[in-house]
Amino acid sequence: MGITEERVVAVIMVGGPTKGTRFRPLSFNVPKPLFPLAGQPMVHHPISACRKIPNLARIYLIGFYEEREFALYVSSISNELKLPVRYLKEDKPHGSAGGLYNFKDLIMEEDPSHIFLLNCDVCCSFPLPQMLDAHKKHGGMGTILVVKVSPESASEFGELVADPVTHELLHYTERPETFVSDLINCGVYIFTPDIFTAIEGVSSQWKDRANLRRVSSFEAMVPDTRNHTANYVRLDQDILSPLAGKKQLYIHETLDFWEQIKTPGMSIRCSALYLSQFRHTAPHLLANGDGIKKAYISGDVYIHPSAKVNPSAKIGPGVSISANARIGAGARLINCIVLDDVEIKENAVVLHAIVGWKSSIGRWARVQGRGDYNAKLGVTILGESVAVEDEVVVINSIVLPNKTLNVGVQDEIIL
Repeated sequence: MGITEERVVAVIMVGGPTKGTRFRPLSFNVPKPLFPLAGQPMVHHPISACRKIPNLARIYLIGFYEEREFALYVSSISNELKLPVRYLKEDKPHGSAGGLYNFKDLIMEEDPSHIFLLNCDVCCSFPLPQMLDAHKKHGGMGTILVVKVSPESASEFGELVADPVTHELLHYTERPETFVSDLINCGVYIFTPDIFTAIEGVSSQWKDRANLRRVSSFEAMVPDTRNHTANYVRLDQDILSPLAGKKQLYIHETLDFWEQIKTPGMSIRCSALYLSQFRHTAPHLLANGDGIKKAYISGDVYIHPSAKVNPSAKIGPGVSISANARIGAGARLINCIVLDDVEIKENAVVLHAIVGWKSSIGRWARVQGRGDYNAKLGVTILGESVAVEDEVVVINSIVLPNKTLNVGVQDEIIL
């Protein structure tokens, strides 16, 4: 196969403000894909993984956010990687497969032999070169990254059955009501350009059906109905399920970590997972200290170079501290994300919490959650510019921006 045939393109779906309301109040300040995990924007982790793909020509980000919200990051990461990264804004929802097809002409400009498709709200080690090797060995149109989970949690995702020898996808169902399999779809794929033919086929079926059936008087008053249906194609239900068992789709199982970042609490969990990964992939990003000249560091911790941390503070494990933060003497931080320009004063404790931009936590105050990262009030979240005064305790609560807390709160949402 010639070099021109080996070009690869990566597409990362970043979603947009039409969804992701569960990520509030953090998404008030930045688009969810740019929220920092382990000191890097969420989308930075899959982009960094794409760097390891052989013959990668270009990375596209597809979403509903305004282009200006991604302009600075896209420019920065393109310069850093010496690789073109481009943001493409969808005009309306087209579905997970329809959104890909909507930019078919741009994606195919590089004449790629393979197209990686990743979801931004997935946290894993992204074994992309291994997926490419497996895909070439299996053949077919696509390969899906899968992971084994507990039978109790499998129903929250797309469950699948595959041939244990050939790894062919035999059956796929999205969030079944009864247990099918403990293998689930990770939301990471590699396809040949034939994926566009498959999407076009589904779209054509929708159009044909819409043209054949009689339109009711109510539908006639809503001109968008048929066009929206024809162009809206879901990857899971409309592509994966029908093609299962037809020697077109295969699986590649990861034995490494995998999580889906749906709630703010999961960002704490996923930040810690990426910090743990840094131990093997980027140890220079991890802080160290023994409590003498630098703060005592326990486990995996990221501290931005501009942050000021008192040597008597104890930090970690699973802590990420962003730019210009100030951590006072005797402070104790465990499993938390501290954002830009935060001040945590002497002897304060922060545990299972996210401290929003420009917030402050007073002396001997305590801000903590119980560590249930999927629960609505399983962690404590302080929005931007929240002030927790001295000796105040905040437990399992969400505090919206620009509030001052001078009394303790527990299991509350402070509007």
